[in-house]
Amino acid sequence: MSALEALVLVVVGLVAGGINALAGGGSLISFPSLIALGLPPLTANVTNSVAVWPGYVGTTWGYRRELAPQGRRLLALVPAAVTGAIAGCLLLLVTSEEAFEQLVPFLILSGSLLLAVQGRVTERVRAWPGGGAGIRSPLLHLSVLLAASYGAYFGGGLGVVLLACLGLFVQDGLQQLNGLKSALSLLINAVALIAFSLFAPVDWGVVAVLAPAALVGGYLGAQVARRLNPARLRLVVVAFGLVVAVALLL
Repeated sequence: MSALEALVLVVVGLVAGGINALAGGGSLISFPSLIALGLPPLTANVTNSVAVWPGYVGTTWGYRRELAPQGRRLLALVPAAVTGAIAGCLLLLVTSEEAFEQLVPFLILSGSLLLAVQGRVTERVRAWPGGGAGIRSPLLHLSVLLAASYGAYFGGGLGVVLLACLGLFVQDGLQQLNGLKSALSLLINAVALIAFSLFAPVDWGVVAVLAPAALVGGYLGAQVARRLNPARLRLVVVAFGLVVAVALLL
């Protein structure tokens, strides 16, 4: 790895970590960058999953104040998040990557649009059987499980999808939900990190450069996100999700 490539990875890590803190989708920056540096797609995918994990550590630490009163919520969602993450890892390791990647832009687009119309949809969803149960809603746990499966397989836009799922069922401010989203993203990517470290072709040289930068970017991104009012944060999340979806479609 040349000095220029290392510098590029540092910048990519900072940007990807910051974007994940703001809206999710930082992998849209880091994953193509790794391919551009010459890594095969599968290696780039698993290396990216391992390398961006510290970014979620930084983001979660940045949201520690919002997370402090949400311990019960987080614990209640751990089984769904872990189960979904394990399923996503297995899917990546034993099936074709190309088939699932065709679904990625549509999943991100759906999550972004869901978040955009969340205010109108929330009341209708809560009228469904189990929809008004908040953290006890089976629909919430199912949606987190599916989001975790997607996130462990390909993390781009995971934050958008998770935040949309949480917003439909959990009554709280967007900053609090963003903190909860960050903690769940950290957990999901921790499962992926363990699985891919043991069974996938991770490029550890790239991880050594990209991971510290993602950690710093995640923490700084959380500071920016916490200072945005809910309307602006929602706009950032929706706008970035749509950009991710369109870019992947193209």
